[in-house]
Amino acid sequence: MKNFVAGENENGVRLSRFVEGVTVELPRSLLYKAFRNKRIKVNGKRAEPDTRLNQGDLIELYINDEFFPAVATSAAPKTPPRRQPAVTVVYEDANIAVLYKPAHLLCHSDRTGDANLVDAFIARQEEKGEYDPHAESRFAPALCNRLDRGTEGLVLAAKSYAALRDLNAIIRDDLMKKEYLTITVGAPPAGRHIAWLQHNEKTNKVRIHARESENYKQIITEVTVIRQAGPFALCRIGLVTGRTHQIRAHLAYLGHPVLGDIKYGNTKLNAQTGLKTQALCAQRLTFGRIPAENTLSYLSGQVIKLAEPAILRQFEALAGKAPNSQP
Repeated sequence: MKNFVAGENENGVRLSRFVEGVTVELPRSLLYKAFRNKRIKVNGKRAEPDTRLNQGDLIELYINDEFFPAVATSAAPKTPPRRQPAVTVVYEDANIAVLYKPAHLLCHSDRTGDANLVDAFIARQEEKGEYDPHAESRFAPALCNRLDRGTEGLVLAAKSYAALRDLNAIIRDDLMKKEYLTITVGAPPAGRHIAWLQHNEKTNKVRIHARESENYKQIITEVTVIRQAGPFALCRIGLVTGRTHQIRAHLAYLGHPVLGDIKYGNTKLNAQTGLKTQALCAQRLTFGRIPAENTLSYLSGQVIKLAEPAILRQFEALAGKAPNSQP
């Protein structure tokens, strides 16, 4: 039997989700059998799977020890922590942080074992005393959106379960607009462009189509050309929809791919400039009108912007070398 006390980050969490979070490889059949047999209690009383926890609740789980994580012994060898990069914070309050991710840094860990933004953020919160992994049962600071490894820009991070839940609701309900800067090969046509996207899971590559069809997803991309310099253009991209590789694939479909994009780009110009990753930056977040019941409603109308992204210096360097630059 194991006891847990619900903390601030368990407030409002469904009991079945809490149990799944603190156990390991517990079959759902056994989970619900434990509920039926009164082997899961809250404050000494039988509880149902959809019970919502309150901070301070005592949760008693009469479940076999094999389904709980093993407790490390002092004799066990310790793996040295992976060195994480310093975290650059663009905006921060008690609930969320908006982080800057440079190009080439992963958002989450992958098979390479390289450093990543979410682990760096967790380490930062722990160092500041705002997160104690030993006191938490199921929550860890988390990212709410992701950028491709080669893309720089703003990433949203939640410090608490409530912030994670409500930030995800803002994203899901399209209450936040994301704008990007990119360098394209030639100047794409300005305006709002609508097409349909087909994603191949095996190749992790997408195709863009002019007409709707089954299993295609509509994409809407807004394009503003800021400046041209020879064969390059600096553009602002507004995402009305947010699909896999949407900006990169849609601009390539329009005949003006993102410079440096090895998947959808112009191989010749990529080689000439020496770029091996896409010139793309998530630069601005604009929050719409957020409902009062959302704990992050104070973000309504706020604009969070990356003031000096590396992509601007990159474009200036290209413009200085390009013939016939246009202002």
